[in-house]
Amino acid sequence: MTHADLPRGTGPGQVWPAPAASGPLDATVEVPGSKSLTNRFLVLAAMADAPVTIRGGLRSRDSELMIAALRALGQDVNDSGDEWTVTPAPVRGGGEVFCGLAGTVMRFVPPLVLLADAPVSFDGDPEARVRPMGPLLDALRALGATVDDEGRGTLPFTVTPPASVPSEVEVDSSASSQFVTGLLLVAARLPHGLTVRHTGATLPSLPHIDMTCETLRGAGVRVDQPDERTWIVHPGALALGDVRVEPDLSNAGPFIAAPLVAGGTVRIPGWPSQTTQPGALFPEILERMGATCSLDGDVLSVSAPGLAGGGIRGIDADLSPAGEITPTIAALCALAVGPSTLAGIGHLRGHETDRLAAIAAEVTRVGGVCVADDDSLRFEGLPESGLKPAAMESYYDHRMATFAAIIGLAVAGTEVVHVGTTAKTMPDFPEMWTGMLGA
Repeated sequence: MTHADLPRGTGPGQVWPAPAASGPLDATVEVPGSKSLTNRFLVLAAMADAPVTIRGGLRSRDSELMIAALRALGQDVNDSGDEWTVTPAPVRGGGEVFCGLAGTVMRFVPPLVLLADAPVSFDGDPEARVRPMGPLLDALRALGATVDDEGRGTLPFTVTPPASVPSEVEVDSSASSQFVTGLLLVAARLPHGLTVRHTGATLPSLPHIDMTCETLRGAGVRVDQPDERTWIVHPGALALGDVRVEPDLSNAGPFIAAPLVAGGTVRIPGWPSQTTQPGALFPEILERMGATCSLDGDVLSVSAPGLAGGGIRGIDADLSPAGEITPTIAALCALAVGPSTLAGIGHLRGHETDRLAAIAAEVTRVGGVCVADDDSLRFEGLPESGLKPAAMESYYDHRMATFAAIIGLAVAGTEVVHVGTTAKTMPDFPEMWTGMLGA
């Protein structure tokens, strides 16, 4: 099937005409809750010592998959309203967990089987079956579990709980910080707690591990970090009570990047003054690229002259602490005046798609120049003739879909294939995006 054969619209298998900006922006955008925090709170709530209320949780495919996974393990999750209630119960085995394409489900839930009473099987979308899982599965084996993955190191696999669990484990999290997080989340409920040591050469997305440690501490768990590669979680009860989820700062990224392309101002209410979310790096990077950012109370305002008012400055940046913001910054680099290099992002080759290859391919598709190296992306910037419209592939990756939408602000006639994949973390993205422009 070609792009021309696909129906028009916003569904998962459809082509969406990405709107071009007709003038400077003046919009306030309410961003839904953080996917990363929502799914961490859900996992911790399943192990808490009393029912937990979660307010502001992100309702998306990823969170729905997490809720379904916890129910498959015997947990009572009521998400019928705006406030969700998790009533924890003993972890029940014997079932199956479908992970979809959610890294948080495929990496956070298998360690819960250490507490279960029977084996649990895991599978996911076809694209999920190529995402790296081997180091986490090896860590579960070291903790006494039996893991049947037929030697693939990927989905599908079955985890059988151990008779006893040691108090220390090593894991190579070079491919994903989620391997460490999955082990840390379950650690306080293990008989002796758990010491987790990272053995790899690099550790991407360290702020996400910091986020995990802070959510554990907020639940009353003692977490020590004697060095940058070791975490010690002491055994104990988890007391969450009522929790509120911060807005998703990474999902805010495309909206606050938009003024650099279109000009004008976009405001995001609820921006935290302190947070462990990697998206907190956006204001500094956007200012380096030509924006002005200010925080008035909890409202972040981002203003810029846009392409028509002087353009976007190229940038050299190490994004290893916040790889998930790479597609948004990459879209700006493709439209920038002059070259850019984004480094420290080799681990993105194992995300929903090979994001380095995907970004390079899509920049080339619209007439730009981007080279994907092992650990970086190099851009030549906006060509004198500008970029050309095209039907841009999303690769069923929500951040590649929003990457294409940013390009579309500058290039009339741009289309996004499978824009509905944004439902992974932002179900209303097409409406929010057109609403920002309409405002």
